[in-house]
Amino acid sequence: MNNPTHLRAYEKRIIRDPQICGGEPVFKGTRVTLRTVLASLAEGDSNEDILSDYPSLKPEDLQAAIAFAAASAEEDLPAPVVPHIQ
Repeated sequence: MNNPTHLRAYEKRIIRDPQICGGEPVFKGTRVTLRTVLASLAEGDSNEDILSDYPSLKPEDLQAAIAFAAASAEEDLPAPVVPHIQ
């Protein structure tokens, strides 16, 4: 279930270019920012609504946004403290 290769698939769809949106992560071939899509998902917008609002995006872009967020959370969260059992 946890497939690091699958999670890293976002690297093919999300890019950073200083010449596009000030270097903010965007979906390749668009000016739609990752932050915009993640905010829409967090607000409960459906995939269909997001794709309708941003016709340059594909369903794979939304999956890439979720994979990016999952990978980021995995890297940023501290390891949980494991209690010592005697």
